Amino acid sequence: MVDLIQLIVSGTATGAIYALAALGFTLLWQASGTINFAQGEFVMLPAFTMLICTTRGVPLWLAFLVACVVSAILLGIGFKRIVVDPLIRHGVIPLVIATLGLSIGLKQLVKASYAAEAQPFPSVFPAGQFPLFGTHVSYSDVGTLLIAGLIVISLQLFLKRTVTGRAMQACAQNMDAAKVLGINVKTMVLYVFIINAVLAAVASLLISPTYLAKFDMGDSIGQKAFFAAIIGGFNQTSGALLGGVLIGVLENLIGFYVSPAYKEGVALVLFMVVILFRPEGLLGKAEERKV
Repeated sequence: MVDLIQLIVSGTATGAIYALAALGFTLLWQASGTINFAQGEFVMLPAFTMLICTTRGVPLWLAFLVACVVSAILLGIGFKRIVVDPLIRHGVIPLVIATLGLSIGLKQLVKASYAAEAQPFPSVFPAGQFPLFGTHVSYSDVGTLLIAGLIVISLQLFLKRTVTGRAMQACAQNMDAAKVLGINVKTMVLYVFIINAVLAAVASLLISPTYLAKFDMGDSIGQKAFFAAIIGGFNQTSGALLGGVLIGVLENLIGFYVSPAYKEGVALVLFMVVILFRPEGLLGKAEERKV
């Protein structure tokens, strides 16, 4: 029972990080029909931005703010203006190919310009553990879970309770109707890209101490975030949280009780099961489209 509590807490914390990256997939898809297969690299780049800052004596909290600003400009505004806007009018496939190429290019750029070896990354949380329900859990797991959970809840409240959030949802549901209502659709979509970039920076801060900062760290994170988004429901932001937590917890349980060798395959198996029996995702809604 002690091991089970530790595994669930740790898995939920890791899953919450997957959920932050998965939220980017769902938000971009809802707002602009964009599928970004460079999402993992969007998590990787802020880690190296923070590393560059901290190695020059900048405090971690300030390095994180710098990474958020850089991400918002390059991975938010820049990604939309340079990659998405010119290609989205040609359909999803050219954009998918472009983001795959962007993923490869960003990895090789970091590998060539910084280092190919994994770099240790400072943790925002203190080392050590504290007692909980007869067991001990790390400050890192609990802190990660609290921060990720707070961000996900805040994002949900922002989308549902604020005028800007509701306008963004209106654009996601029907852009033509949103234009008729006087909503600036281009601005709302741009906000979504910026939010995605900042979410990726937060995920980077939380997961890099465990994964270490490496040029290909985004491969695993991006893949699991994509699976989490589909498992939960690609058209539901709340589904991203469910999918991420499921993957994180099941990975820990399978790795401990069965074999660590099967841990990396959990997300793929869960993805295949959901696709076979509930293609719209666990919380998703079936969409009808004319063909």
